[in-house]
Amino acid sequence: MNSFEGLPQVSESETEKDSIARVARWHEIGQQIARTAHEAGRSSSDVTLVCVSKTYESQAIRPILAAGQRVFGENRVQEAQGKWPALRNDYPDLELHLIGPLQSNKVEAAVKLFDVIETVDRPKLAQALAAEFALTSKRPKLYVQVNTGAEPQKAGILPEDLDGFLLFCAGLGLTIEGLMCIPPVDQLASPHFAMLSLSAKRHGLPVLSMGMSSDFELAIQLGATHVRVGSAIFGLRAKL
Repeated sequence: MNSFEGLPQVSESETEKDSIARVARWHEIGQQIARTAHEAGRSSSDVTLVCVSKTYESQAIRPILAAGQRVFGENRVQEAQGKWPALRNDYPDLELHLIGPLQSNKVEAAVKLFDVIETVDRPKLAQALAAEFALTSKRPKLYVQVNTGAEPQKAGILPEDLDGFLLFCAGLGLTIEGLMCIPPVDQLASPHFAMLSLSAKRHGLPVLSMGMSSDFELAIQLGATHVRVGSAIFGLRAKL
């Protein structure tokens, strides 16, 4: 059984209309990214759109792939396993990011499937990744998730623990390429983006994954290299 069983069936004509609308929104987001980057004195090629496709099935993703998008983000390993191997067969140049929490017992599957793991957030996970890397030649890129708001319910390394955690990862032989954050929903995002940007600069990390549908333009202004946009392209998600 997949996660979407029980959802209303959509007619062929409605599906075509949805696809056209999603591709149009994807084009619009791309234009907004390019425009914002230019206004910030940056090149549009400096910013990668990670199209967040969580909860959407392959039929909703394929039109975006056909339009040219190649970088996608998923929250759950199990959900991604159900749709992305077949999509990768048709689009072998796609890049798949894990942007949700990763359980240590899912590391083997995640390493096999994903090209980037954005949510390295604790020593136990780092150790599990290092152990898996010792067994396979597959090496997804790794980002550390920083809990910039110190929210107890949210994953991520606390800002004050970041220096020590990066040293810990280096000691395991892990190469960390960037940082990722999800600011608190009830706070201004700009201080969190600025904090992450300064942390990345201090450690010489080239990648900053920050900014989502509601604030990606602000994130670009503050240095984001990757923005994670889903609902602004796909529309409102069904509650699972």
